[in-house]
Amino acid sequence: MVSGAKMVLATDLDGTFLGGTQADRARLYDWLRANAGDVALFFVTGRDPGAIAEICAPGFVPAPVFVIGDVGTTIATFDGATVRPIPLLEDEIATTWGDRAEALRAAIAGIPGLREQDTPFRYRLSYHYDASFDRARVAHLPELGVDVLISHGRFVDILPRGISKGPSLLRLLEYLALDRDRVLVAGDTLNDLSMFQTGLLGAVVGGAEAELLEAVAPLPRAHVCTGVGAAGIIEAIHAHGLHPEPPELTS
Repeated sequence: MVSGAKMVLATDLDGTFLGGTQADRARLYDWLRANAGDVALFFVTGRDPGAIAEICAPGFVPAPVFVIGDVGTTIATFDGATVRPIPLLEDEIATTWGDRAEALRAAIAGIPGLREQDTPFRYRLSYHYDASFDRARVAHLPELGVDVLISHGRFVDILPRGISKGPSLLRLLEYLALDRDRVLVAGDTLNDLSMFQTGLLGAVVGGAEAELLEAVAPLPRAHVCTGVGAAGIIEAIHAHGLHPEPPELTS
């Protein structure tokens, strides 16, 4: 099914695929189900595997065929109920992360305004931050072999160096031997920036983070949408001419 797809939608969740009005989401989701034979849906998200299963369980949100989760540190298939990591694609991620977690926690301990998320991530550390947080206090962390990603006005993600949504998506596309010119990436915050930096066709949906809009300004394939969330994705499918029968635009 994936190898014969006319297009791939590789989308962030919160604020993007899950964003917009109920009517806009229903329009996009119904179209995806009707075209499941030639449109492959990938989730590219900061969410962990358990959260992805919960989102799809009620049945309104269509299930993806592949998942890039945990801000790019999980690469997996999805059978409609369970996210199943692909070891071949995750080996480099695991090796790059190594056993850094405890040393990183020690380096971060005591920084005001940071609270570690309680999800047991495998190859990342993630924190909530509040107004007392000074991002200069984490400027030393790359010396420990990691990347620091601050986004959405509230998240700090500590990732294996060189690993994020964009590089992991490219790794998956290469593994599946998919045509990059038939792939649409969609997002709304700075943790989606690496997807747009791949050079893939993009949908920067309406309401996107100001820092993301500034960062994608030089990227000609990143279409800045007026429509919010799902409406923006629909708009970009039309703008890029990715499908012969695209979903209807919002009236």
